[in-house]
Formats: sequence, C-alpha cells, structure tokens
Amino acid sequence: MTADVIVVGFGPVGQLTTALLAGYGRRVTVVERFPRPYPMPRAVSYDGESARILAAAGAAEAVAEFTEPSGTYRWENGSGELLFEVSVAESGHSGWPDFTSVYQPGLEAALTARAVSLPGVRVLRGHEAVDVRDEGESATVTVRRPDGVEETLEAGWVVGCDGANSIVRSAAGASWIDLGFAGDWLTCDVELHEPRTFHPNNLQVCDPARPRTAVSAGPGHRRWEFMRLPGEPLAEFGTAENVWRLLALFDVNPGNATLLRHSVYTFRACYADRWRSGRLLLAGDAAHLMPPFAGQGMSSGFRDAANLAWKLDAVIRGVAGERLLDTYGEERSVHVQHAIGVSVTLGRVICQTDPKAARDRDEVILASRRRGLTKPPPTAVHPLTGGLIWADSFRAGTLIPQGRVAAGGKTARFDDLVPPGLLLLTPRPAAAVTGDPGFERLRGLGVRVVPITAPGSPHDGFVDVDGVYLPYLEGRDVLVRPDFYVYGSSETGRLAELAEALWTAFEAESVTA
Repeated sequence: MTADVIVVGFGPVGQLTTALLAGYGRRVTVVERFPRPYPMPRAVSYDGESARILAAAGAAEAVAEFTEPSGTYRWENGSGELLFEVSVAESGHSGWPDFTSVYQPGLEAALTARAVSLPGVRVLRGHEAVDVRDEGESATVTVRRPDGVEETLEAGWVVGCDGANSIVRSAAGASWIDLGFAGDWLTCDVELHEPRTFHPNNLQVCDPARPRTAVSAGPGHRRWEFMRLPGEPLAEFGTAENVWRLLALFDVNPGNATLLRHSVYTFRACYADRWRSGRLLLAGDAAHLMPPFAGQGMSSGFRDAANLAWKLDAVIRGVAGERLLDTYGEERSVHVQHAIGVSVTLGRVICQTDPKAARDRDEVILASRRRGLTKPPPTAVHPLTGGLIWADSFRAGTLIPQGRVAAGGKTARFDDLVPPGLLLLTPRPAAAVTGDPGFERLRGLGVRVVPITAPGSPHDGFVDVDGVYLPYLEGRDVLVRPDFYVYGSSETGRLAELAEALWTAFEAESVTA
C-alpha cells in the first residue's frame, strides 16, 4: 500500500486530519484537485474546542498570527435596539477563547506547513480523484494527474474531506438528509486602508429590510454579509456596484477599503445519512453543511478530524477492532444534527423579512430584556450521548475543561504538559492506581495515569493551579479520550469495571488474540 490513509481534499479539515494522523505516526497521502490553495477566506471563526484541537495538532503557534479573540457579539434590530449581547470569554472551558476570528488563508498555510513537516505525509496537488473503491482489505483512489494520466493509489483507509460534492460520499453510497432551510447571502471580504476599531467586533443586524452581518475575519480583515431579499434578482444582487451600495451602510467605500472578494453563496442545512461505509469515511463538508449563524461549520469539521484520527490510529495499530470506527459517525452525526438545529433556529430569527413578524419578534425579545429574562442564544456545544462512552458513569460524554497545571518547575495549560491520549486523571497518587489490579487492562490499551494534586500536597503529580480539575473529578478516576471527551469514570473499587468496559468496546481480545 502507498499509505495507511488517503485523505481526499486538502482544505482546513483535510489539513487537520492529515496533521493529526501523521502526528500519530501514520503514513498519509493527500489527493487535492486544485494545484494551489484557494487564496481567499471562507470561514472566519472557530470555537474554543477547535483551538484546543489545533494545539494538539501542533499548529497553535503557527496559527496565532492570523487570529484574534472574537470579542463581543451583539444582535440589534433594524432600529439599532439591542436584542442581546454575548461577551466571548478569552479563556473559556477549553482553555482558549470561546471563539477566535481567523484569516482563513493564513490558517490553511499554517496547517499545511505543519502537516507536510511530519514524516510520512505526501501531498499530491493538481490530482483529481476520479474513482474511489472499497476493495475489502484496502481501498483505492484513482487520480487524474496534471499531465492527464490516471494513476491508482492504494491505502488501508480513505477519508473524504472533499466538500459538498464529495466523490467519496458518492462512493460510500451516502445520501444527504436535507432539512430544507436555505438562503442566499452576499459575502464581502474587505481590507480597510486604515485601522478601525469596531464596537462591537461582531454584529448581527436583524433588520427585515435587509438582514446583515459584520464580523472580524482575523487581524486586519473584515467581513460583511447581506441577505438576498425575496424576489431580488440574483444577477443584480451579486454585482460589485451593489456590494459598494450595501457596504455604505457601514461607512465602507472604495476610498477607505479594498474589496478582496465578493460572492453570493447559498447556505444549506443537511448531513450525510452515513459517515462510514467499510474503508471509506467522511469528514467536514463532505458529511455536513449548515447555516453560518452559530459559527459551527469549520469547527464541526475540526471535531470530525479529532474524533476520527485517534480511532483510525487505534485500528491501524491493532489496538482496537474496526467496529470502533462505527462510533465515529454515531457520535459526530448526533453532534452535527444539534449544531445544525441551533444554526437553523438562529437563522429563522435573523432571516425574518416580514415587517410585522419582525416587530412581533422584537417586542417579545425587548420585553424579556426589560424584565431581565433574556437568555443568550442556544449553544451548539453538545455532550456525547452515545458511541464510545461508559454511559452510566459520572461525567461520561462531557468535554473535559482545561486549566493550568504545574509540574517539573513549569506552569502551563494542561495539554502543554500532558500530551493528549488515553488519560486516566485521578486525585489519588499514581502508585495507588497502577497498583490496582483493575488497571492492568488499561495499561494494555496504552492508558497513562495523570495524578492531580492540590497546591501544597505532599504527593507527586500535576498541581491543579487554577482549581479546575479536582472539583471536576470529585474524588473519582476519570478516563479521558484523545479528543478530550470523557469515556467514563470510576469510584473507589470500580476501576476494574471501567477497564473491562473499555476493553470490550475496543474489541481488545479479538485484536490481541
């Protein structure tokens, strides 16, 4: 075989998937039909969990120069009245800003540089995948090279990160489940000639006369988006003349700004009915499309990459059976459906163009604000409710928080001192855990023990500097997956049960026999 995994498509999700897999030591061949990276931004933000995943892939420092904390997110009606406002934490649950604004071309360049720096990565740009097949014991991708010659590549697995028109999705026999919520928006990416401070940094105007958005697109870049109104001719809507007319609503004109890109795009709300077929798997836009209103499109793709990469690695290494990969689609599909649902809910509020319905909406929200009853928008973050979790145990399926810890004279974020993996966080001394007969099976699966101690404790371990971990553990041993989700936890005397559950889920007896 030419590789362990062939990744089809080398946008942000394909780049991250490649970097994560190569970081685990896997050989990855990338097939990308375009000879050069797309030079313009599309996504403009990602969430705190995604930032944590990027750091795990070794890309945090390289990405930093193209990002900034998103700051305040404000919703107004057409009269400029505040509907609600969200202050985005600069150090949230995952130890990173809850949302980060990003210049996507810079992000992609950093991710690409990280991926190609790792051993075993081969990127074939200008190679279009024309046929994908599951061969039973392997998978093949036939590509058309830049010289027009077709060549067949073979690997153990194929991951389709090749977008909405995915050839891998077609080969897998997957279909779209479409929720029927769609709309046309004009996207305008702008570089201002002089620095300007925007208050708020991110604004949603719920104006029935023209719903519109203004957000950061990373340092030095801004994005404005405008909804096409019912009956508005599409051809006229997308012209440069119309762009400048609409940007004038924000005091942006050819005298103070350069229009880098403008495009009319149609958002959709849909997801694949299957994420795996044999040796073919889907991730990113090949598996889901969603409206932009919850900022979860690219973040959902990054979650796909983190969930899939460690499971593929476990299967390739022979630590787990292939059925482990079925939990990938089971977990990610549920999460994505939730994120799409939140996006649709927000979109129905934003995209209201009927003046009376908009007034009714505003009256309800403003009355709630006066009574102090206004709630922030629903969150797209969702715990795991099925798949690879010990469902009856404490904390199972939750995303573990990240705080600072201290060890060996260093104080840093937990992930900087403890690389991600199968980790057993415990308030007990390490020897008390490794000496437990129930730990033997966890040891066989490569689980590492991470003792957490309080400041001033006589026991060796990682000092809980911010007081994040010991309250979270509540005296239990908590088993954390490489994607930062909790598999399960055990109280005193139940470590053997936890180990047996994971051993069974990994099909460890069959793969080690």
